[in-house]
Amino acid sequence: MFVALYRLTEPKDLVAPTMIAAFDGWVDAGAAATSAAAQLAEGGDLVATFEGDLLFDYRARRPTLEIRDGRMASLTWRDLTIRRARIGERDLLVLTGVEPDFRWREFSDAVLDIASRLGVAQWISLGAIPAAVPHTRAVPIMGTESEAGLLRGNVRPGPEGLLRVPAAALSVLEMMMARSGTTAVGYFAQVPHYVSGPYPVAALALLRTLERHLGVSIPAGTLEDDARQLGTHLDSLAKGDETTRAYVERLESMVDEERLPAGDELISEIERFLRETGNGGSQRP
Repeated sequence: MFVALYRLTEPKDLVAPTMIAAFDGWVDAGAAATSAAAQLAEGGDLVATFEGDLLFDYRARRPTLEIRDGRMASLTWRDLTIRRARIGERDLLVLTGVEPDFRWREFSDAVLDIASRLGVAQWISLGAIPAAVPHTRAVPIMGTESEAGLLRGNVRPGPEGLLRVPAAALSVLEMMMARSGTTAVGYFAQVPHYVSGPYPVAALALLRTLERHLGVSIPAGTLEDDARQLGTHLDSLAKGDETTRAYVERLESMVDEERLPAGDELISEIERFLRETGNGGSQRP
């Protein structure tokens, strides 16, 4: 029996929408990309829902069970959806949630089919990777583009040279969209590798980068306050430990001298992140 991979409600008034995508996983360090996407999608109409039973390994992504007074009350399942947001004169379709564990090729075909049916004009990937950068400086953003000159806001494609890492479903989709003839770019925030937990500073940086790319103003919700509070906390931790302070100062000097990380340096940080999160290892050339 054939089971459809998604359920779609087609809006009738979309105008050349931009599809913006972010998934959890190794390309979402500090949950920065999915936090930015969630802010974009907040309150948006549901357009498509993907079938989790066909895409997720529930042993790795278990639903949350609530037990009240000894009785099982509810289950909350992880999901993967597309929501419509309209900001200014822009129609946005925000694809976000759990990165599929299975059927990446079928999933890519499904997203391409949805994009074709809804008339998607451009694709934007949002991601975040661990890097040797300090929390005291602006979040560096690296870019990918389907052809030269598409990135905006002084974001450069990079790093230079060959970077071979485990692929993310996000990157598979970006490549497929580009090959289908859709304009495609990606913006990837660099998150300090010494920061654990959510990093709203990078989520906010991704939103501001999107603003420059799309030419609109995007509400940030609580991200600005969250980013300030975390910055104050990290400053306090660094001041209280001489070793940490010295390390942050060394990273600051690298950034101030515009010493951008090479491909091998990024691979090392990504490998460490993957080991710590249990998401596999990279493949060196």
